[in-house]
Amino acid sequence: MTVKDAPARADLAATDDIGWAVRLLAATPTHEHRDPELLHRWARAADAFGAALAPVECRARIVERDGGLELGLLARYTSRPPTVELYTDTIDLAERVVDARGWRDWYPPGSVRAAALAHEAVHAHLHHGPAKAALKRALGHSALRLGRLCVPGHVAGAEEVAAHAYARTVCGLGRSPLLLTAALAAETETETETETGTGTGSAIPSTPPPARDARREN
Repeated sequence: MTVKDAPARADLAATDDIGWAVRLLAATPTHEHRDPELLHRWARAADAFGAALAPVECRARIVERDGGLELGLLARYTSRPPTVELYTDTIDLAERVVDARGWRDWYPPGSVRAAALAHEAVHAHLHHGPAKAALKRALGHSALRLGRLCVPGHVAGAEEVAAHAYARTVCGLGRSPLLLTAALAAETETETETETGTGTGSAIPSTPPPARDARREN
């Protein structure tokens, strides 16, 4: 689960979960010039797929450590060996952001950690099982057509959208973790501006150093 590039400081909650999913896809390499309607269709399909998945047991080793803010990560799944890394410093910051923005009804205490674990558990599920092919079919993107033969294509970022929707559903969250990662990105951008003298200060005082963008290893 990655802290993405910071959006403008408008009311982040005004954008719904599908809207954030579309933004995630639009910011993913290979989608720069895609039709917005196509991205919206993929976002809806991936969100629905993730929300409909049955609960997945996390069978990977779970490791908790600091350093997530430096990497720009809440959590990460690595496949060799199967391991879920939970970054406690970023999770703690996320909990403070939830309180500061008045989102506690959407993200109950402890739900950030639970959602991060669920998110990475479903990445492992999609990585090793038949669900990955099922997601491709649900998206309806064709990589190759030969007569009646249709080979489903990969849609970069769709698995991430599905994982966020799954975490929202199984953890009973009021909003997708995508909204929270956007708020985290905005928070760390504010910290950067404060340190460089270009901003007006952080909404949450005494936060750790700003995050740098990094991608989940799979």
